[in-house]
Amino acid sequence: MTLTLIEAALLVFVLGCALGAALLKDVLASVMAFAAYSLGVSIIWVILEAPDVGLTEAAVGAGIMTILFLLALANTVRPQEDRILERVRFRTVAFVGAFVLVMLATVPSLPAIGADGAANPVVSGEVTQYYLENAYEQTEVHNAVTAVLAAYRGFDTLGEAVVVFSAGVAALTVLRQEVFA
Repeated sequence: MTLTLIEAALLVFVLGCALGAALLKDVLASVMAFAAYSLGVSIIWVILEAPDVGLTEAAVGAGIMTILFLLALANTVRPQEDRILERVRFRTVAFVGAFVLVMLATVPSLPAIGADGAANPVVSGEVTQYYLENAYEQTEVHNAVTAVLAAYRGFDTLGEAVVVFSAGVAALTVLRQEVFA
């Protein structure tokens, strides 16, 4: 797997934003780093040929979550401190580093981006072929992805929508409180 210059720069940008969101002491700066991280991840999804996931990440991660975080910040008191970055414990860095190494060990087993046929088990799998061959006749939906999400996985998609709606209602309920402990 080789990275282009743009992909490598985007990866460095996303990792930098993630570190900034985790380590910045100023909460507002951390929220902005998180928004930039989400936007970078959404661009990565588009590069990986998943524009629907990229659009969702941009709308939810960079859009809605940033707005909710900023609303929460507007309703809280901001402590004044001299330090810019949080203190980092060695044990935490070691644990996160070990987790990242385990995740990176799985990367070679992934199919190449854009691989066709037998090189990509997702494309050549029986389930994928079934959906592509039967989606229109069974659901009368022209887009196979929409047919899968709305018809074949309708209850799952409804469950995800209920979770997102519940999280939004809970966030709005918390933000309407006048006193924060």
